Amino acid sequence: MEQGASVLERKRSCRTGRRNERGFTLVEILVVITIIGLIMALVGPRVLNYLSESKVKAAKIQIQSFSSALDLFYLDTGRYPSRAEGLGALVQPAGGAASWNGPYLKGGNVPLDPWGKAYVYRSPGQHGAYDVVSLGSDGQEGGDGTAADITSWSR
Repeated sequence: MEQGASVLERKRSCRTGRRNERGFTLVEILVVITIIGLIMALVGPRVLNYLSESKVKAAKIQIQSFSSALDLFYLDTGRYPSRAEGLGALVQPAGGAASWNGPYLKGGNVPLDPWGKAYVYRSPGQHGAYDVVSLGSDGQEGGDGTAADITSWSR
């Protein structure tokens, strides 16, 4: 009989244990979702600001890379690429460059700026032998913040 009684006791304890278990109420879930939303509202703009700052830094680094490649091109050929040849002369030999010893950029192509636009190359430049410019996030000359131009002459 003792065995039969213990089986009944176990069944009763399982039933009462399930009655004591509760799920989350709708109000509790809504409170948690609201708290998560508030946290995201505070943190989100900071994360987006870091993202835009990193694009500006990436453009500055790419322009420095172009400057180094242009100087190597100059050492090999005795001149900088013309405006017509552009930055493409750093990855493919130009017609007038007999002593071209490139490619001067890794990857075999001229990268776009972090906003997906081509860099502006001028030779002769207004601020030196050449100018390399990223027009920033807006793609137009001038601007403030992330829309400001990133140039080879203001590092």
